[in-house]
Amino acid sequence: MSNKKNIAILGSTGSIGTQALDVIAANPDAFQVEVLTAQNNAALLIEQARRFQPNAVVITNEDHYELVRQALANEDVKVYAGEKALADIVQMETIDLVITALVGYSGLRPTLRAIEAGKTIALANKETLVVAGDLVTRLAREKGVSIYPVDSEHSAIFQCMVGEFHNKIEKIVLTASGGPFRGHLRPQLGAVTKAQALKHPNWSMGAKVTIDSASLMNKGLEVIEAKWLFGLNPSQVEVVVHPQSIIHSFVQFEDGSLKAQLGLPDMRLPIQFAMTYPHRLKSDFPRFDFAQYPSLTFEKPDTETFRNLALAFDALHRGGNMPCVLNAANEVAVAGFLREQVGFLEMSDIVEQCLAKMDYIGNPSYEDYVTTDKETRLRAQELLR
Repeated sequence: MSNKKNIAILGSTGSIGTQALDVIAANPDAFQVEVLTAQNNAALLIEQARRFQPNAVVITNEDHYELVRQALANEDVKVYAGEKALADIVQMETIDLVITALVGYSGLRPTLRAIEAGKTIALANKETLVVAGDLVTRLAREKGVSIYPVDSEHSAIFQCMVGEFHNKIEKIVLTASGGPFRGHLRPQLGAVTKAQALKHPNWSMGAKVTIDSASLMNKGLEVIEAKWLFGLNPSQVEVVVHPQSIIHSFVQFEDGSLKAQLGLPDMRLPIQFAMTYPHRLKSDFPRFDFAQYPSLTFEKPDTETFRNLALAFDALHRGGNMPCVLNAANEVAVAGFLREQVGFLEMSDIVEQCLAKMDYIGNPSYEDYVTTDKETRLRAQELLR
């Protein structure tokens, strides 16, 4: 890589954002931080801004604006606040790559604005494609914008496809760890606590993603994301449970050949690949040792016990605004679970009821997605205790 890339990180204080900054810190000749944004974590945003000296920062929660502004008053860093500023900042001419590491539906609008401005996207916000995959991918094609996946599974698929873009894919297989409750039956899941659900066996992630992983909704969202990222039919996407999380996903081509990408569970690797593609930079990440993993195992996901995965496939097959309904209902349900308003199994009940009751729109516009998201959240809130 000859020239530095100017990087904007949307959600720099979260798990993906902080690890992206680790990658940048390890490669100062390759990257320059241009923009950092955060929702509520003003203290960490201030710390990051002082260390990386970006052109600008955005604190989305306007209540924290004065705190951030005063803390950075002696730094050569512009400070903005609010959702509009977040959507506007991604269009700065100096930005080369936008890492969308926001959580949930909030990533949609700024990602669309970044694509409109012709920015390359490193996508860690899977909900953007879950909610409005058709709209996002169509706009990216129109603008000639590349979207590089950051999720470990989708990065694995992408890495397997490099050099194979001219060959037809028969199917892809996304691997899932199975989460902390793999092998549990429904009666056991009924007693699951928040603390138990937040203990993922292999990955360190934010609370929302960790709960989604425990319920297999995260894998369902990844199925929908994969359909749009790689231009597949729903029938071409499969899921297999692989507890060791060493094989991050497979691609099967029409001749029957399978390619897989392997590595230790470390999100810095897919983050770095998305930031440097088509190049690979030397890293000091821990290396995989086959002797430490004498057995790699696989099993079918239990979609009767973990209904969220089946609900996600159903929403994908129905299409239209149904994946948007799925996502909105799930975000409300997970927030309710984290506040201990609903039980672990009740999250699926809320999602299922919203999918059954919300009006179907076959070819939604952006405004339809906004309305669907809002109305679904209101309906889901009514279902919380």
